[in-house]
Amino acid sequence: MRVVIGQGSCGIATGAKKTAAEFEKQIAEKNIDAQVSVTGCVGTCYLEPIVDVYDDDGAMTRYVKVQPDKVETIVEQHLVNHKAAEEQAISEEDKEFVARQQRVVLRNCGIINPEEIDEYIAADGYKAIAKVLDSMTPEEVIEEIKISGLRGRGGAGFPTWFKWNAAKENRGDQKYLVCNADEGDPGAFMDRSVLEGDPHSLIEGMIIGGYAMGASEGIIYCRAEYPLAIKRLEIAMAQAREKGFLGKNILGSGFDFDLRIKAGAGAFVCGEETALIASLEGERGMPRLKPPFPAAKGYWQKPTDINNVETLANVPWIIYNGGKAFGDMGTEKSKGTKVFALAGKIKKGGLVEVPMGLTLRDVIFGIGGGIKNDKEFKAVQMGGPSGGCVPAELIDTPVTYEDITKTGAIVGSGGMIVMDEDTCMVDMARYFLNFTRDESCGKCNYCRIGTKRMLEILERITNGEGQDGDIEKLEELAMKIKDGSMCGLGQTAPNPVLTTLKYFRNEYEDHIYKKKCTAGSCKALITYTITDACKGCTLCARNCPVDAISGKVKEKHVIDQTKCIKCGKCMESCNFGAIEKK
Repeated sequence: MRVVIGQGSCGIATGAKKTAAEFEKQIAEKNIDAQVSVTGCVGTCYLEPIVDVYDDDGAMTRYVKVQPDKVETIVEQHLVNHKAAEEQAISEEDKEFVARQQRVVLRNCGIINPEEIDEYIAADGYKAIAKVLDSMTPEEVIEEIKISGLRGRGGAGFPTWFKWNAAKENRGDQKYLVCNADEGDPGAFMDRSVLEGDPHSLIEGMIIGGYAMGASEGIIYCRAEYPLAIKRLEIAMAQAREKGFLGKNILGSGFDFDLRIKAGAGAFVCGEETALIASLEGERGMPRLKPPFPAAKGYWQKPTDINNVETLANVPWIIYNGGKAFGDMGTEKSKGTKVFALAGKIKKGGLVEVPMGLTLRDVIFGIGGGIKNDKEFKAVQMGGPSGGCVPAELIDTPVTYEDITKTGAIVGSGGMIVMDEDTCMVDMARYFLNFTRDESCGKCNYCRIGTKRMLEILERITNGEGQDGDIEKLEELAMKIKDGSMCGLGQTAPNPVLTTLKYFRNEYEDHIYKKKCTAGSCKALITYTITDACKGCTLCARNCPVDAISGKVKEKHVIDQTKCIKCGKCMESCNFGAIEKK
C-alpha cells in the first residue's frame, strides 16, 4: 500500500508537509505496512493538500483538503480497515476537473515521484531518446516535430521545428540549447508545476532537441524564486547522469550532451530571448537588435536555440507516439494541447491541459466550474502583461493562437485570470501597466517613459481625477510605445489598456466624466453611507479600523467621510443591510 502526497508549491503552501509528517507518524505508531511518497501538483490546486492512497491491487482513492487533523480518520478507515474514508474523498464533480482534460505535458504530474527516476522510466520515460539515438537522424527528428505542428508555448507560437532547423543549419564548433524557465506572468504557474512534478520530461526533451540541432550543452534558465523546481531539477539531472542519459556517450551512441542550471533574478524582460542571453553572459538583462537571430549568433555568439519548458516537455511524447498523434489533437493551425493556469475569480483554480480549439467557455465553466459565488463573468485576462482582456460576449472564442489574437489578447504562456462583475477594468489595466513599467529595462525611451506616462494617466483616472482627453492620450501613447519599442515587452505593454478601451470604454468614461467606478472597486470613487435601516447595534463602529463611525446605541449611526478609508469593513459587519456603497 502506498500513500502519495502532493508536494508541489501549492500543496506545501496549504500544509502538505505537515500532513505527510502526520501520515508517517501514524503509520509508524500503528505498524502499518505502507510507504509514504511524494508527487507534484496534479492541477487541482483548489483541493490541496491532496493524498492518493494506492491499494495493493493498484486501485487509487483520492482524498482532498487533508489537513493533519484528518489523517487519523483516513489511516483508521482505509489503511487499517481497508474501507475508503468517504467524507474526505474527492467528489464526483471534482473528479471531472482532471477527467475532462487531455494530458500530454502534465501526463506524469501528480502521479510519479519527481525525485525518483525509476518512476519516470516506468512511465515510458527516456524511451523517446533511446528511439532517437537508435534509429533516427537529426533530420528525421526535426521532420517529426514538423509533422506534429508543435509551436512555441512560451507566447509567440513560433514553429518549433523551424527554430531547431535554423540552429542546425548554422555552422558552429559549439551550439547551445537554452530552456526559458523564467516564468514571469502574474497568475502563471504552468512551467513551475512541470519542473516540480515531472522534471525528467524537460530533461529528455532537451536531450532530443540537442541531438536534433547538434548542441552538446543545454542551459535551464530558471528564476531563483522557484527553489523547489531548481532542487528537483538538480536531483533529476544527477539521476539522469547516473543512468547514462546525460553526459558523454549517451546510451553508447557517441552523442554527448549535458545540462546546467542558471538561476535568474526574476526580471520579466529576460523572457525575451536576447535579454535572456545577455543575462546568461553576465550582462544586464537587456534586449539586443535582431538580426542576427540567436539561431545564428546567440550565447557567446554561437548558434543557440531557446524554447520554454512546456514546449520541450511535449517533445518526448511526440517522438515516442509520433508527430501525427500530436497533430491530430487541436486544430489545423493550432495543433496539440495547451496548459493553462486558471486564477482569479474562478471556483476551481489550478492547472488544466486541453486540446487547442476548445472555447473559453469550455475551459472556464466546463472545467473551471464558473465564477466564484456565482457572480457574473466579466472578462478573462490572457497572455499576462503582454496580453489583453477578452470580454464576456466573446466567451465562445476558440482557444487557438489565431482566434485569441483576433480579440486583441494572446494565448501567451497560458495564464488565464478570470474576472467577475466586481472587477474594475480601468484598475485592471492600471495594475498591468504598473507591472510593465516596473519591469522595463529602460533601454527604449518609449517603453521607459511612455509606460510611466500611461500609468500616471490611469492612476489619475482611478483616483477620480480623470480629465477630458485622457482616453485619447492613452491611445496615442499606446501606439507610439508599440511602434517605438525594441522588444516584445514594450511592443505589447499597452495591450491591456487597448483591449479594455476597446471592450470597456464606458468604464473609462464613467470614471472621467461621471466620477463613478461602475464596478464599485476604485476607493476614491465610492462612498459608504448608513441608511435608516440602521438599528444602532454599534457593530459597524466597533469594526471600523479608523473610528470613522459614530452614534449612540439603538440610534442611527453616521460615517465621517473625511476619516473613511473605504475599506468596507462596516458593510461586511452589518447584520441589517443598513450600509450602502455608492
